[in-house]
Amino acid sequence: MAKTQNNKGNAVSRLPAGRRGRPTGAGFHIDWGLWRRWVLVSGLLLASGLHLFAHAAEAVKTSAQAAARVNVAFYYQNTLPIDELQAFDVVVIDPARAKRPAPALAPHTSWFARLDLRAWKHQSADAAGQFVRARLQPLWDAGYRGFLLDDGAKADTGAAGPDAGVLALIDAIRAHYPEARLMLRNHIAVARARAGQLDAWVLDSLYQHPGGYGGLMGKVPETERASMLDEVRQLQAESHLPVIAIDYCRPADKRCRRDLAQRLIQDGVQPFVTAPGVGIVGIGRIEVMPRKILIVQSLPKNITLEQSTGVIGLSMPLNYLGYDIRYVDINRQSLPADIGSDRYAGIVVAMSQPAARAGIWRQWLLARINEGLPVAVVGHFGFAMDGPTAAALGLEGVAGTVPPGSTPQIVSHAPLIGFETLPVPDVRTAVGIRAGTADQSLLRLKFGSYIYDAAAMTSWGGYVLDPYGVVSQDAITQYRLAFQPLDFLKAALRLPDMPVPDVTSENGRRLMFTQVDGDGFVSRTEFSSAPNQFSGQVLHDRILTKYPIPMTMSVIEGEIGPAGEYPALSPLLEPIARKIFALPHIEIASHTYSHPFFLWQIDNTSGKRVKPFFQTAEEEADPFSLNIPGYEFDLDREIFGSIDYINQRLAPPGKQVEAILWTGDAEAPAIALRKAAQAGVLSINGGSTVITKSRSSWTNIAPYGVAKGDAPDEYQVYAATMNENVYTNDWLGPFYGFNRVLETFSMTNEPIRFKALNIYYHFYSATKKASLRALEEVFDAVMKQAIFPIYTTDYIRRVLQWRRVAVAREGDRWLVRSGTDLRQLRWPGQGVPELSGATGIAGYMPGPGGLYIHMGGDQASFRMRSAAQQNMPYVREASGFIRNFQRQGRDMQFDLGGYYKPFVQFADMSGCTPSVAGGARQSRRSADTWRLDVAGHVAKPVAFHSIRVHCE
Repeated sequence: MAKTQNNKGNAVSRLPAGRRGRPTGAGFHIDWGLWRRWVLVSGLLLASGLHLFAHAAEAVKTSAQAAARVNVAFYYQNTLPIDELQAFDVVVIDPARAKRPAPALAPHTSWFARLDLRAWKHQSADAAGQFVRARLQPLWDAGYRGFLLDDGAKADTGAAGPDAGVLALIDAIRAHYPEARLMLRNHIAVARARAGQLDAWVLDSLYQHPGGYGGLMGKVPETERASMLDEVRQLQAESHLPVIAIDYCRPADKRCRRDLAQRLIQDGVQPFVTAPGVGIVGIGRIEVMPRKILIVQSLPKNITLEQSTGVIGLSMPLNYLGYDIRYVDINRQSLPADIGSDRYAGIVVAMSQPAARAGIWRQWLLARINEGLPVAVVGHFGFAMDGPTAAALGLEGVAGTVPPGSTPQIVSHAPLIGFETLPVPDVRTAVGIRAGTADQSLLRLKFGSYIYDAAAMTSWGGYVLDPYGVVSQDAITQYRLAFQPLDFLKAALRLPDMPVPDVTSENGRRLMFTQVDGDGFVSRTEFSSAPNQFSGQVLHDRILTKYPIPMTMSVIEGEIGPAGEYPALSPLLEPIARKIFALPHIEIASHTYSHPFFLWQIDNTSGKRVKPFFQTAEEEADPFSLNIPGYEFDLDREIFGSIDYINQRLAPPGKQVEAILWTGDAEAPAIALRKAAQAGVLSINGGSTVITKSRSSWTNIAPYGVAKGDAPDEYQVYAATMNENVYTNDWLGPFYGFNRVLETFSMTNEPIRFKALNIYYHFYSATKKASLRALEEVFDAVMKQAIFPIYTTDYIRRVLQWRRVAVAREGDRWLVRSGTDLRQLRWPGQGVPELSGATGIAGYMPGPGGLYIHMGGDQASFRMRSAAQQNMPYVREASGFIRNFQRQGRDMQFDLGGYYKPFVQFADMSGCTPSVAGGARQSRRSADTWRLDVAGHVAKPVAFHSIRVHCE
């Protein structure tokens, strides 16, 4: 029998007795005892069978071949990089500077509070008890259950004996909070005396301490270090107390952090190498892979972020490679100070002209290069390339000027140059630089004796100068890429192969979703087979009931409501909307109240409409929104008001508005995004994915979305494909033009799957015979493809979670922590996951652009190996959600559910048989593969079926 649950939920394990992991707890728990016993066996801080729980998180599943490990980090500054820190099991923070994050933001991470004892000088038990009540109790009430005791003392050998005050404090904490988890920094004599009361001991500065002159690290003398290591080994032998060593490197020196972490591991302690101030994502046994890129631009007043080169030409390739983008316009914003190699993989400069403050910009960029951050320049450096600047960049200056009348020549170019076009060399764009001796020319041009490199790979990154980057072809109002952006950006930014979180697919199948903007609900049909009917009724009869897959439908209150533009028609239109929203596979959305056409004109501070500083007469004549009598634009009315209207008058019991579909130009400002989040709904629209055979440039594939600010609720998720208005020449015809979206679907899937499949249209597509037929053709064609239908909000959640995924590595082993919904990874290199030593991996499948790796939960750990058969059954593909995945030897068990015809296909099933709890379903076997089909449930919540694979 199927069981119904939200697909974000986690059901209780149903493995037979003896195969179950520990039940999930309400608080965190770290089995430090197991950790210590493993130390006794191995001499390293490994924990065989160790389980970490955090705020109702799933247990970490382990096996004898893959012992789980507790990874501990320290971060003492104000703004916590939660996305990166969630890769660690335990993070110690300073509660005086930062708040403990909400459990949902890092469900597998426990947050310890650093208890500052520098003012603690008392030694009596009464004073210790008073201190605990005054200082620790508020932290306990705030949710902390783990504490680092730190009085700032330097590391010593403990020859003077234990500090009586610290001893008294530990005893007082244990008396008041026996369940508290305690770490102690330094005070090795105290650690010996109270080893049974501590969960770990933290040794500070074994190799370098942060108090060196001029910001340099102070070296710890070799004799002092050797003495401390002798004490550490004695402590480990006597008590098996886990030892964590904090050490330091300069903030920009990632190589130092890597090397020092490995040295500490060789010394038999668990490392965490950070920087002075303990304010970076340091390196321990694991190294978190930075997944953020900074794009710096210098935009004219009349260009919005969405219209910029960084968004149009560069963000999509970076998203595909796995990187989230932060944008800075140096004409409107200050240059950021928080760009470090612990969180940022590199910087992309996307300028077409010198920056307004070119000197400040040059100084800032050179400083980042000196810190080791890779930089890719596309278009213009943003400052004059004089001799000293060229030398600072390791480039050779070209003396003289271009000889008059010289004929341009291309001396040489790399394969990645000339990707979609190769402009004719233009003397006006010549920049007198050449690749240095350690660099590689990508495009060498010659004007007589004047020879320079318009593109090169360099020691600090790489550059592609105008007009060989993103090329504007004004005659046809299109853009082209003169360079292969994936190859160039990966090489210039030194981006490594890593598991890439993927929002286009799940379990190897391409995700498919549908959203409908409310425009034209009031319009009537113009063809004889359904004369003069409202478009909503025709859409209900011809599309919505014909294709029972998840769909997200919106209405414009100002179009169909009694307080709108057509109050007399409202009694006729509202019943149609109610009938549509009552369909079980329809998700409800709002398309606002008055449908503003120019969201870019909304002030980001007040939310009021601000007219542009200049408009042509034609632009001035365009209406800002629907002409609703007596209405003055109000952003709250657009969002909160329209949601309330739909929930109160149109939504059936048990359903409500779940999304806002942005209107008009869809350039939603940050204030609108924040208000949608405050209303408790998700939001989508915007972008311009319209690639077709006649518009075949990758610049016509939009990124996943765009950050309008640094806050999580200021990110706008883009539609994966544009709507029929674009394919019909702004609804001027041809009205069958929407069938060309099938070209877009194909070109964003092969040979590279850039996008999920998104059928996006308006109600007015049901008003004309040609447009309605085109819509049917699109649905008919899509339903024959290998798709995984989901709701629009399912897709939005995946994009938002994609930004936050933590990817870390420990040697050749990968650790990924995603979110409750995002379960697909894409491996760009060779090989497959080694299943016998993996946790959280359900299977894999080759696909467009790489190997699609299916996560069975919201975290996974695995190595890659050769593609040889492993004699381990796995999920090859599935058109349903996989939850609660467990593997025991060759046996597997999980829950499977989906909205539309869910199935699962297994591979390497020799000697194995699948079964479905509650009775058999349709099953097909071919060689060593099996396919199981189970009943779907298109309405929310998802109905899950228990699947088991048993092997002889």
